[in-house]
Amino acid sequence: MSRSSVPSQRQLRVGELIRRTLSEVLARGDVHDPDLNRMSITVGEVRTSPDLRVATAYVLPLGGHEADAALAALRRNRGELRHLVSKKLTLKFSPELRFTLDETFDRMDETRRLLSQDAVRRDLTGPEGDED
Repeated sequence: MSRSSVPSQRQLRVGELIRRTLSEVLARGDVHDPDLNRMSITVGEVRTSPDLRVATAYVLPLGGHEADAALAALRRNRGELRHLVSKKLTLKFSPELRFTLDETFDRMDETRRLLSQDAVRRDLTGPEGDED
């Protein structure tokens, strides 16, 4: 793994600040879009580019329902969201916001499903049925 693919402490810190601020803005319904305000959207993570000019927010609507509509509403309102987030941050540049679906929960469910298979459980337990 090259050094450039590992996020710096500054990238992580700014990403978390953007995540918290974006979550607050969405929870309060500060955006002037009724479609977006009626949705409950979770912001799981925000990753920033090394120069902090692009922030990618990994989002998921509550329950995973209407994910495409949520993504479309966020993208449609990205300018207003960028303005609202930048007002609360003290950065030199306001980062461009990009939105993508957070698939972490789907991967966790798949991992649980795999670990619950009989063959995997058999491999994880010792010869007497005790886990190692």
